[in-house]
Amino acid sequence: MENKSENTRKKPTRINKITSAPGDPGRIPPQAVDLEKAVLGAMMLEKNAVTDAVDILKSESFYDPKHQYIFGAIQELFGSSKPIDILTVTDHLLKSGELEASGGAVYISQLTSRVGSTAHVEYHARIISEKHIKRELIRMSGEVMKEAFDDTNDVFDVLNKAEGDLFKIAENNMGKSVDIMQNVVREAIEEIEKASENSDGISGIPTGFFDLDKVTAGWQRSDMIVIAARPAMGKTAFVLSMARNTAVDFNQGVAIFSLEMSSVQLVKRLIASETRLPAEKLRKGDLRDDEFQQLHSRITKLATAPIYIDDTPGISIFDLRAKCRRLKMQYDIQIVIIDYLQLMTAGSAKGVGSREQEISSISRSIKEIAKELNVPMIALSQLSRSVEQRGGDKKPVLSDLRESGAIEQDADIVSFIYRPEYYGFMQDEEGNSNAGIGEIIIAKHRNGSLESVRLRFVKEFAKFDNIEGFSPDPNAAMHTNMGANDDFDNQGTYTIPSKMNSLDDDNLDFNQNDEAPF
Repeated sequence: MENKSENTRKKPTRINKITSAPGDPGRIPPQAVDLEKAVLGAMMLEKNAVTDAVDILKSESFYDPKHQYIFGAIQELFGSSKPIDILTVTDHLLKSGELEASGGAVYISQLTSRVGSTAHVEYHARIISEKHIKRELIRMSGEVMKEAFDDTNDVFDVLNKAEGDLFKIAENNMGKSVDIMQNVVREAIEEIEKASENSDGISGIPTGFFDLDKVTAGWQRSDMIVIAARPAMGKTAFVLSMARNTAVDFNQGVAIFSLEMSSVQLVKRLIASETRLPAEKLRKGDLRDDEFQQLHSRITKLATAPIYIDDTPGISIFDLRAKCRRLKMQYDIQIVIIDYLQLMTAGSAKGVGSREQEISSISRSIKEIAKELNVPMIALSQLSRSVEQRGGDKKPVLSDLRESGAIEQDADIVSFIYRPEYYGFMQDEEGNSNAGIGEIIIAKHRNGSLESVRLRFVKEFAKFDNIEGFSPDPNAAMHTNMGANDDFDNQGTYTIPSKMNSLDDDNLDFNQNDEAPF
């Protein structure tokens, strides 16, 4: 009998031990005990009340420890598809040895007498959940304060732990609810109708490359797009051209995470390309008066473009998620560009395993961010050396993606940048010249066709542009010989082709003794 009594009084680990606010012992943490009683009573009276509240609450959501035990019993009965009422809950707590800790049979029976109606149980449950979130934030803040006062702790470890705890609170308590089919169908129809109103056929984020946008209908929201190439193919040049078009021509917010180049380097490339001034002159400041005038007159649109650059080296996936959230909230960014994926880290040295596993984790997380923020995520990626080692035309294939097959699996679109001229192939199979031609090879397209799009690679400025419409004179008309695309201006969608000129390929810059190719 003595052992049985001890078992009856055991204390389960789910007890919430918060009794006062950390750092302020005189204040009681946020709680709504009366609502807790009302919700528990309603769940034992009405079956629908259980289904309304059980997905919103957890045992730890309740402030009163007795209510944690009672809700835990209701959860277990619900999971076993057993009836839920005063008798079954009391019996379950008795058998589990938790009846005394839950207040006893009399206390449980009193809970139902407090319920006037079960109509608002979901609303009351959400209030209880919000109080729990506040308590968690207070608890986390207290721990952060304690660790911040300890000089033996590394401040960046404290910061990373705080961000991780905060994200965990949000993830555990703000999960996405299930979508009702009727609502999803209505939303899908609205998107289809909206797309039908666009004469240009662009339903996503436009790139400014007409033929590419025709294939993809613009980069689609929540998609992960991988753009891969070997060095010197122009990955950075391509995404900078695209970013300039999207931000300047279409006024869509663009976030660029540059892990390799500094923000100042990127902006200098943008300025040099926009103004058509030699990079060496800009670096030295060796400009004539007319060139200074040219500099200031041509960067007006660029200076006010919604482009946001973060050049944190080796950024972790957690930091990327946090920064993307802030940028979305503050500036309503519409697209995110990462240059490039292999320079990122998973953010934790523990449990990562091999580099391939780390890349897999990063790839999955990028896709998750795209879905969470409902924006396309453009991730640049390196290709393996196998491209250079094999014969033929050296066009890349999916198996050339470096370090992880998870990139191919997670991505909605995988495209390669290929310039045949670089490998000495001056004509294509039909005898057309490859001089100044860059191809965007779409090798995987989850929701569309696999095609190759030909773009103009302007060697003088190391930029990508539409096949037709580019003029070396910045003052010349930009919409000549566009054929079927002439009506874009009339629709207010496409204005001018890209004028973004990066200085050269991915890592190419001009030394002071080099002659700038302008």
